[in-house]
Amino acid sequence: MREQIMPSSVRYSTSSLPPPEARPSFDAFFSYGFRPFFLGAAVYAVFAMLLWLGWIASVALGWPQGWLPIAGSPFAWHAHEIVFGFATAAIGGFLLTAVPNWTGALPLSGTPLVVLFAVWLLGRLAMGLSALVPYPLVMIADGAFLPLLGGFAALQLFTRPAARNLVFLAMIVAMMICNIVSHLGNGGYLDVDPMAAIRPAMLIVIVMIAVIGGRIIPAFTHNWLNGQRPPVPMPRRILWLDMTALVSLVVFVLFDTLAAGWALVGSAALVAAIANGGRLVLWRGFATRAEPIVWVLHLGYAWIVIGLLLAALSAFTNEIPAAVVSHAFGTGAIGTMILAVMSRASLGHTGRRLVAPPAIVATYHLVTLAALLRVIAPLLPAQSYSPILLAAGLAWAASFLLFAFVYAPILTTPRVHMKLSSR
Repeated sequence: MREQIMPSSVRYSTSSLPPPEARPSFDAFFSYGFRPFFLGAAVYAVFAMLLWLGWIASVALGWPQGWLPIAGSPFAWHAHEIVFGFATAAIGGFLLTAVPNWTGALPLSGTPLVVLFAVWLLGRLAMGLSALVPYPLVMIADGAFLPLLGGFAALQLFTRPAARNLVFLAMIVAMMICNIVSHLGNGGYLDVDPMAAIRPAMLIVIVMIAVIGGRIIPAFTHNWLNGQRPPVPMPRRILWLDMTALVSLVVFVLFDTLAAGWALVGSAALVAAIANGGRLVLWRGFATRAEPIVWVLHLGYAWIVIGLLLAALSAFTNEIPAAVVSHAFGTGAIGTMILAVMSRASLGHTGRRLVAPPAIVATYHLVTLAALLRVIAPLLPAQSYSPILLAAGLAWAASFLLFAFVYAPILTTPRVHMKLSSR
Protein backbone atom coordinates (compact mmCIF):
# COMPACT_ATOMS: atom_id res chain seq x y z
CA MET A 1 0.00 0.00 0.00
CA ARG A 2 1.54 3.29 -1.09
CA GLU A 3 1.56 6.22 1.25
CA GLN A 4 -0.31 9.28 0.05
CA ILE A 5 1.72 12.48 0.09
CA MET A 6 -0.33 15.40 1.35
CA PRO A 7 0.20 18.81 -0.30
CA SER A 8 2.01 21.29 1.90
CA SER A 9 -1.02 23.60 1.82
CA VAL A 10 -3.26 20.98 3.37
CA ARG A 11 -3.20 20.48 7.12
CA TYR A 12 -5.18 18.45 9.60
CA SER A 13 -7.73 20.40 11.61
CA THR A 14 -7.03 20.31 15.32
CA SER A 15 -8.95 20.88 18.52
CA SER A 16 -8.13 20.99 22.20
CA LEU A 17 -10.65 18.18 22.75
CA PRO A 18 -10.92 14.98 20.71
CA PRO A 19 -13.81 15.16 18.26
CA PRO A 20 -16.82 12.92 19.03
CA GLU A 21 -15.73 10.38 16.43
CA ALA A 22 -12.40 9.96 18.27
CA ARG A 23 -14.00 9.04 21.60
CA PRO A 24 -14.71 5.47 22.72
CA SER A 25 -18.16 4.31 21.73
CA PHE A 26 -20.15 1.18 22.52
CA ASP A 27 -21.69 1.30 19.06
CA ALA A 28 -18.27 1.60 17.42
CA PHE A 29 -16.82 -1.23 19.51
CA PHE A 30 -19.58 -3.61 18.42
CA SER A 31 -19.79 -2.41 14.82
CA TYR A 32 -17.48 -5.13 13.47
CA GLY A 33 -16.35 -8.49 14.78
CA PHE A 34 -12.64 -7.77 14.82
CA ARG A 35 -13.06 -4.99 17.37
CA PRO A 36 -14.27 -6.87 20.49
CA PHE A 37 -12.65 -10.18 19.62
CA PHE A 38 -9.18 -8.83 18.84
CA LEU A 39 -9.15 -6.75 22.01
CA GLY A 40 -10.67 -9.64 23.97
CA ALA A 41 -8.04 -12.05 22.64
CA ALA A 42 -5.22 -9.71 23.67
CA VAL A 43 -6.56 -9.04 27.16
CA TYR A 44 -7.25 -12.72 27.75
CA ALA A 45 -3.78 -13.67 26.52
CA VAL A 46 -2.41 -11.55 29.36
CA PHE A 47 -4.91 -12.67 32.00
CA ALA A 48 -4.63 -16.40 31.27
CA MET A 49 -0.83 -16.26 31.18
CA LEU A 50 -0.57 -14.41 34.48
CA LEU A 51 -2.89 -16.95 36.12
CA TRP A 52 -0.74 -19.74 34.72
CA LEU A 53 2.48 -18.12 35.93
CA GLY A 54 0.89 -17.66 39.35
CA TRP A 55 0.13 -21.35 39.54
CA ILE A 56 3.65 -22.26 38.38
CA ALA A 57 5.10 -19.95 41.05
CA SER A 58 2.91 -21.48 43.76
CA VAL A 59 4.19 -24.94 42.82
CA ALA A 60 7.82 -23.78 42.81
CA LEU A 61 7.42 -22.09 46.21
CA GLY A 62 5.51 -24.97 47.75
CA TRP A 63 2.39 -22.91 48.39
CA PRO A 64 -1.15 -24.35 48.43
CA GLN A 65 -2.40 -24.69 44.87
CA GLY A 66 -6.15 -24.81 45.42
CA TRP A 67 -6.52 -21.07 44.81
CA LEU A 68 -7.03 -21.74 41.08
CA PRO A 69 -10.58 -23.20 41.08
CA ILE A 70 -10.33 -25.31 37.95
CA ALA A 71 -11.44 -28.89 37.38
CA GLY A 72 -8.80 -31.30 36.17
CA SER A 73 -5.16 -30.66 35.39
CA PRO A 74 -3.89 -27.05 35.39
CA PHE A 75 -1.70 -28.05 32.43
CA ALA A 76 -4.79 -29.04 30.47
CA TRP A 77 -6.53 -25.79 31.48
CA HIS A 78 -3.56 -23.74 30.28
CA ALA A 79 -3.39 -25.52 26.92
CA HIS A 80 -7.17 -25.43 26.50
CA GLU A 81 -7.41 -21.71 27.14
CA ILE A 82 -4.60 -20.80 24.76
CA VAL A 83 -6.32 -22.76 21.98
CA PHE A 84 -10.04 -22.50 22.77
CA GLY A 85 -9.92 -19.17 24.60
CA PHE A 86 -7.25 -16.95 23.09
CA ALA A 87 -6.91 -18.44 19.60
CA THR A 88 -10.63 -18.91 18.96
CA ALA A 89 -11.28 -15.28 19.88
CA ALA A 90 -8.75 -14.17 17.28
CA ILE A 91 -10.17 -16.63 14.75
CA GLY A 92 -13.64 -15.27 15.48
CA GLY A 93 -12.49 -11.71 14.93
CA PHE A 94 -10.86 -12.69 11.65
CA LEU A 95 -13.80 -14.69 10.27
CA LEU A 96 -16.42 -12.16 11.35
CA THR A 97 -14.48 -9.60 9.31
CA ALA A 98 -13.28 -11.70 6.38
CA VAL A 99 -16.47 -13.65 5.60
CA PRO A 100 -18.57 -10.52 4.89
CA ASN A 101 -15.77 -9.33 2.61
CA TRP A 102 -15.76 -12.68 0.78
CA THR A 103 -19.52 -12.82 0.37
CA GLY A 104 -20.56 -9.18 0.19
CA ALA A 105 -22.95 -9.70 3.11
CA LEU A 106 -23.41 -7.35 6.05
CA PRO A 107 -21.11 -7.99 9.03
CA LEU A 108 -22.40 -9.17 12.38
CA SER A 109 -22.84 -6.07 14.54
CA GLY A 110 -24.84 -4.60 17.38
CA THR A 111 -26.82 -6.91 19.67
CA PRO A 112 -25.98 -10.20 17.85
CA LEU A 113 -22.27 -9.39 18.12
CA VAL A 114 -22.67 -8.45 21.79
CA VAL A 115 -24.36 -11.80 22.43
CA LEU A 116 -21.64 -13.75 20.62
CA PHE A 117 -18.89 -11.93 22.52
CA ALA A 118 -20.73 -12.54 25.80
CA VAL A 119 -20.89 -16.26 25.00
CA TRP A 120 -17.12 -16.30 24.50
CA LEU A 121 -16.63 -14.44 27.80
CA LEU A 122 -18.98 -16.85 29.58
CA GLY A 123 -16.86 -19.74 28.35
CA ARG A 124 -13.73 -18.18 29.80
CA LEU A 125 -15.46 -17.57 33.14
CA ALA A 126 -16.80 -21.13 33.23
CA MET A 127 -13.36 -22.59 32.54
CA GLY A 128 -11.76 -20.41 35.21
CA LEU A 129 -14.32 -21.50 37.82
CA SER A 130 -14.86 -25.04 36.56
CA ALA A 131 -14.22 -26.61 39.97
CA LEU A 132 -17.10 -24.59 41.44
CA VAL A 133 -19.68 -25.22 38.71
CA PRO A 134 -21.36 -28.51 37.72
CA TYR A 135 -19.16 -29.71 34.89
CA PRO A 136 -21.99 -30.24 32.35
CA LEU A 137 -22.68 -26.50 32.64
CA VAL A 138 -18.99 -25.80 32.04
CA MET A 139 -19.11 -27.92 28.90
CA ILE A 140 -22.17 -26.07 27.62
CA ALA A 141 -20.80 -22.61 28.43
CA ASP A 142 -17.41 -23.22 26.86
CA GLY A 143 -18.71 -25.30 23.97
CA ALA A 144 -21.31 -22.81 22.75
CA PHE A 145 -19.02 -20.30 21.05
CA LEU A 146 -17.64 -22.33 18.15
CA PRO A 147 -21.05 -23.64 16.98
CA LEU A 148 -22.45 -20.09 17.03
CA LEU A 149 -19.43 -18.72 15.17
CA GLY A 150 -19.59 -21.56 12.65
CA GLY A 151 -23.32 -21.08 12.20
CA PHE A 152 -22.95 -17.40 11.39
CA ALA A 153 -20.09 -18.11 8.99
CA ALA A 154 -22.08 -20.89 7.31
CA LEU A 155 -25.13 -18.68 6.76
CA GLN A 156 -22.99 -16.21 4.85
CA LEU A 157 -20.58 -18.59 3.12
CA PHE A 158 -23.36 -20.69 1.62
CA THR A 159 -24.80 -17.61 -0.08
CA ARG A 160 -21.70 -17.66 -2.27
CA PRO A 161 -20.26 -21.16 -1.79
CA ALA A 162 -16.61 -21.54 -2.69
CA ALA A 163 -14.50 -24.52 -1.66
CA ARG A 164 -11.55 -22.27 -0.75
CA ASN A 165 -13.72 -20.56 1.88
CA LEU A 166 -15.92 -23.46 3.00
CA VAL A 167 -12.76 -25.19 4.22
CA PHE A 168 -12.89 -22.88 7.25
CA LEU A 169 -16.22 -24.40 8.26
CA ALA A 170 -14.65 -27.86 8.18
CA MET A 171 -11.86 -26.66 10.45
CA ILE A 172 -14.30 -25.07 12.89
CA VAL A 173 -16.29 -28.33 13.07
CA ALA A 174 -13.07 -30.27 13.68
CA MET A 175 -12.15 -27.90 16.51
CA MET A 176 -15.65 -28.30 17.98
CA ILE A 177 -15.16 -32.08 18.06
CA CYS A 178 -11.76 -31.70 19.72
CA ASN A 179 -13.24 -29.40 22.34
CA ILE A 180 -16.05 -31.84 23.13
CA VAL A 181 -13.59 -34.73 23.49
CA SER A 182 -11.30 -32.66 25.73
CA HIS A 183 -14.24 -31.85 28.02
CA LEU A 184 -15.42 -35.45 28.13
CA GLY A 185 -11.92 -36.45 29.20
CA ASN A 186 -11.51 -33.60 31.68
CA GLY A 187 -14.91 -34.27 33.23
CA GLY A 188 -14.24 -37.99 33.60
CA TYR A 189 -16.94 -39.01 31.13
CA LEU A 190 -14.45 -40.53 28.71
CA ASP A 191 -11.20 -42.35 29.36
CA VAL A 192 -9.02 -39.97 27.38
CA ASP A 193 -6.35 -37.43 28.25
CA PRO A 194 -7.74 -33.94 27.48
CA MET A 195 -4.36 -33.01 26.02
CA ALA A 196 -4.85 -35.70 23.36
CA ALA A 197 -7.75 -33.62 22.02
CA ILE A 198 -6.29 -30.16 22.64
CA ARG A 199 -3.12 -30.83 20.63
CA PRO A 200 -5.03 -31.73 17.43
CA ALA A 201 -7.09 -28.55 17.87
CA MET A 202 -3.87 -26.56 18.10
CA LEU A 203 -2.62 -28.22 14.91
CA ILE A 204 -5.91 -27.39 13.16
CA VAL A 205 -5.21 -23.74 14.00
CA ILE A 206 -1.79 -24.21 12.39
CA VAL A 207 -3.48 -25.50 9.22
CA MET A 208 -5.80 -22.50 9.31
CA ILE A 209 -2.81 -20.18 9.58
CA ALA A 210 -1.15 -21.94 6.63
CA VAL A 211 -4.28 -21.45 4.50
CA ILE A 212 -4.74 -17.81 5.49
CA GLY A 213 -1.02 -17.11 5.29
CA GLY A 214 -0.87 -18.45 1.76
CA ARG A 215 -3.42 -15.84 0.76
CA ILE A 216 -2.36 -12.74 2.64
CA ILE A 217 1.42 -12.97 3.06
CA PRO A 218 2.41 -12.96 -0.64
CA ALA A 219 -0.33 -10.39 -1.39
CA PHE A 220 0.71 -7.97 1.35
CA THR A 221 4.37 -8.51 0.52
CA HIS A 222 3.68 -7.75 -3.15
CA ASN A 223 1.80 -4.57 -2.21
CA TRP A 224 4.70 -3.30 -0.14
CA LEU A 225 7.49 -4.32 -2.53
CA ASN A 226 5.57 -2.82 -5.44
CA GLY A 227 6.05 0.61 -3.92
CA GLN A 228 9.82 0.27 -3.51
CA ARG A 229 12.38 1.95 -5.75
CA PRO A 230 14.35 0.70 -7.52
CA PRO A 231 11.96 -2.15 -8.47
CA VAL A 232 12.67 -5.48 -6.79
CA PRO A 233 11.58 -9.05 -7.61
CA MET A 234 8.05 -9.86 -6.48
CA PRO A 235 6.86 -12.84 -4.35
CA ARG A 236 6.13 -15.99 -6.33
CA ARG A 237 3.49 -18.67 -5.88
CA ILE A 238 3.75 -22.13 -7.40
CA LEU A 239 0.48 -24.05 -7.35
CA TRP A 240 1.95 -27.53 -6.93
CA LEU A 241 4.17 -26.32 -4.08
CA ASP A 242 1.25 -24.63 -2.33
CA MET A 243 -0.82 -27.80 -2.62
CA THR A 244 2.06 -29.98 -1.42
CA ALA A 245 2.62 -27.68 1.56
CA LEU A 246 -1.02 -27.78 2.65
CA VAL A 247 -1.69 -31.46 1.93
CA SER A 248 1.50 -32.62 3.67
CA LEU A 249 0.62 -30.43 6.66
CA VAL A 250 -2.85 -31.98 6.90
CA VAL A 251 -1.32 -35.47 6.60
CA PHE A 252 1.08 -34.65 9.43
CA VAL A 253 -1.82 -33.48 11.60
CA LEU A 254 -3.73 -36.71 10.91
CA PHE A 255 -0.72 -38.95 11.57
CA ASP A 256 0.18 -37.05 14.74
CA THR A 257 -3.41 -37.20 16.03
CA LEU A 258 -3.76 -40.91 15.29
CA ALA A 259 -0.30 -41.70 16.74
CA ALA A 260 0.53 -43.42 13.47
CA GLY A 261 4.10 -44.24 14.49
CA TRP A 262 7.37 -42.35 14.48
CA ALA A 263 8.25 -43.14 10.86
CA LEU A 264 4.98 -41.83 9.40
CA VAL A 265 4.74 -38.83 11.72
CA GLY A 266 8.38 -37.87 11.20
CA SER A 267 8.27 -38.31 7.43
CA ALA A 268 5.08 -36.27 7.09
CA ALA A 269 6.51 -33.52 9.30
CA LEU A 270 9.73 -33.40 7.27
CA VAL A 271 7.93 -33.22 3.92
CA ALA A 272 5.62 -30.52 5.28
CA ALA A 273 8.58 -28.56 6.65
CA ILE A 274 10.41 -28.65 3.31
CA ALA A 275 7.31 -27.72 1.30
CA ASN A 276 6.23 -24.92 3.62
CA GLY A 277 9.80 -23.68 3.89
CA GLY A 278 10.06 -23.53 0.10
CA ARG A 279 6.76 -21.69 -0.03
CA LEU A 280 8.00 -19.16 2.51
CA VAL A 281 11.27 -18.54 0.65
CA LEU A 282 9.37 -17.74 -2.56
CA TRP A 283 7.40 -15.06 -0.70
CA ARG A 284 10.63 -13.03 -0.28
CA GLY A 285 10.18 -12.08 3.34
CA PHE A 286 13.81 -10.98 3.72
CA ALA A 287 13.15 -8.16 1.25
CA THR A 288 10.57 -6.71 3.66
CA ARG A 289 12.93 -6.43 6.62
CA ALA A 290 12.53 -2.63 6.63
CA GLU A 291 8.76 -2.89 7.22
CA PRO A 292 7.87 -4.64 10.52
CA ILE A 293 4.14 -4.97 9.84
CA VAL A 294 5.03 -7.09 6.79
CA TRP A 295 8.03 -9.07 7.98
CA VAL A 296 6.25 -10.19 11.15
CA LEU A 297 3.82 -12.16 8.94
CA HIS A 298 6.77 -14.05 7.46
CA LEU A 299 8.17 -14.61 10.95
CA GLY A 300 4.88 -16.10 12.12
CA TYR A 301 4.83 -18.49 9.17
CA ALA A 302 8.49 -19.38 9.75
CA TRP A 303 7.48 -20.73 13.16
CA ILE A 304 5.29 -23.29 11.38
CA VAL A 305 8.37 -24.53 9.54
CA ILE A 306 10.38 -24.57 12.78
CA GLY A 307 7.63 -26.51 14.54
CA LEU A 308 7.50 -29.08 11.74
CA LEU A 309 11.28 -29.53 11.78
CA LEU A 310 11.20 -30.01 15.55
CA ALA A 311 8.32 -32.50 15.16
CA ALA A 312 10.39 -34.47 12.65
CA LEU A 313 13.42 -34.44 14.96
CA SER A 314 11.24 -35.49 17.88
CA ALA A 315 9.85 -38.43 15.91
CA PHE A 316 13.16 -39.62 14.46
CA THR A 317 15.44 -39.09 17.47
CA ASN A 318 13.11 -39.06 20.49
CA GLU A 319 15.39 -36.34 21.89
CA ILE A 320 13.00 -33.39 21.49
CA PRO A 321 10.24 -33.25 24.14
CA ALA A 322 6.67 -32.91 22.90
CA ALA A 323 6.38 -29.62 24.82
CA VAL A 324 9.08 -28.09 22.63
CA VAL A 325 7.11 -28.90 19.48
CA SER A 326 3.83 -27.72 20.99
CA HIS A 327 5.25 -24.36 22.04
CA ALA A 328 6.96 -23.78 18.71
CA PHE A 329 3.51 -24.10 17.18
CA GLY A 330 1.52 -22.49 20.01
CA THR A 331 3.69 -19.64 21.26
CA GLY A 332 5.67 -19.19 18.06
CA ALA A 333 3.35 -19.68 15.10
CA ILE A 334 -0.05 -19.02 16.68
CA GLY A 335 1.04 -16.23 19.02
CA THR A 336 3.12 -14.40 16.41
CA MET A 337 0.64 -14.74 13.55
CA ILE A 338 -2.32 -13.67 15.66
CA LEU A 339 -0.43 -10.60 16.82
CA ALA A 340 0.65 -9.85 13.24
CA VAL A 341 -2.84 -10.16 11.76
CA MET A 342 -4.56 -8.29 14.59
CA SER A 343 -2.14 -5.37 14.42
CA ARG A 344 -2.46 -5.04 10.64
CA ALA A 345 -6.19 -5.72 10.22
CA SER A 346 -7.11 -3.34 13.03
CA LEU A 347 -5.31 -0.50 11.27
CA GLY A 348 -6.64 -1.30 7.81
CA HIS A 349 -10.27 -1.76 8.84
CA THR A 350 -10.33 1.46 10.87
CA GLY A 351 -8.99 3.61 8.05
CA ARG A 352 -5.46 4.05 9.36
CA ARG A 353 -2.10 3.80 7.62
CA LEU A 354 -0.60 0.31 7.58
CA VAL A 355 2.45 1.25 9.61
CA ALA A 356 3.09 -0.40 12.97
CA PRO A 357 3.71 2.09 15.80
CA PRO A 358 7.07 1.63 17.58
CA ALA A 359 5.33 0.08 20.59
CA ILE A 360 3.77 -2.57 18.34
CA VAL A 361 7.13 -3.35 16.76
CA ALA A 362 8.25 -3.99 20.34
CA THR A 363 5.38 -6.48 20.75
CA TYR A 364 6.68 -8.41 17.75
CA HIS A 365 10.06 -8.73 19.43
CA LEU A 366 8.53 -9.65 22.78
CA VAL A 367 6.38 -12.47 21.41
CA THR A 368 9.42 -13.75 19.49
CA LEU A 369 11.45 -13.70 22.70
CA ALA A 370 8.65 -15.55 24.49
CA ALA A 371 8.58 -18.25 21.82
CA LEU A 372 12.36 -18.70 21.76
CA LEU A 373 12.60 -18.93 25.54
CA ARG A 374 9.67 -21.33 25.81
CA VAL A 375 11.08 -23.61 23.12
CA ILE A 376 14.57 -23.82 24.59
CA ALA A 377 13.48 -24.06 28.26
CA PRO A 378 13.01 -27.88 28.34
CA LEU A 379 16.36 -28.36 26.60
CA LEU A 380 18.38 -26.53 29.28
CA PRO A 381 19.55 -27.74 32.72
CA ALA A 382 16.73 -28.32 35.20
CA GLN A 383 17.73 -25.41 37.44
CA SER A 384 17.23 -23.00 34.52
CA TYR A 385 13.78 -24.25 33.59
CA SER A 386 11.59 -22.27 36.00
CA PRO A 387 13.32 -18.87 35.55
CA ILE A 388 13.22 -19.20 31.76
CA LEU A 389 9.60 -20.33 31.87
CA LEU A 390 8.77 -17.26 33.95
CA ALA A 391 10.66 -14.97 31.57
CA ALA A 392 8.88 -16.47 28.57
CA GLY A 393 5.47 -16.03 30.18
CA LEU A 394 6.19 -12.44 31.17
CA ALA A 395 7.41 -11.62 27.66
CA TRP A 396 4.19 -13.08 26.24
CA ALA A 397 2.03 -11.13 28.70
CA ALA A 398 3.96 -7.91 28.07
CA SER A 399 3.53 -8.32 24.33
CA PHE A 400 -0.25 -8.62 24.40
CA LEU A 401 -0.65 -6.07 27.21
CA LEU A 402 1.20 -3.54 25.07
CA PHE A 403 -0.96 -4.43 22.08
CA ALA A 404 -4.13 -3.92 24.15
CA PHE A 405 -2.88 -0.58 25.48
CA VAL A 406 -2.03 0.76 22.00
CA TYR A 407 -5.01 -0.67 20.16
CA ALA A 408 -7.81 -0.14 22.69
CA PRO A 409 -8.38 3.45 21.47
CA ILE A 410 -8.29 2.24 17.86
CA LEU A 411 -10.75 -0.60 18.41
CA THR A 412 -13.21 1.32 20.59
CA THR A 413 -13.57 4.45 18.44
CA PRO A 414 -15.25 4.88 15.05
CA ARG A 415 -13.40 4.41 11.79
CA VAL A 416 -11.14 7.33 10.94
CA HIS A 417 -12.40 9.73 8.28
CA MET A 418 -9.72 12.28 7.59
CA LYS A 419 -11.11 15.79 7.79
CA LEU A 420 -8.86 18.19 6.00
CA SER A 421 -8.67 21.95 6.13
CA SER A 422 -6.59 24.20 3.90
CA ARG A 423 -4.95 27.45 4.71
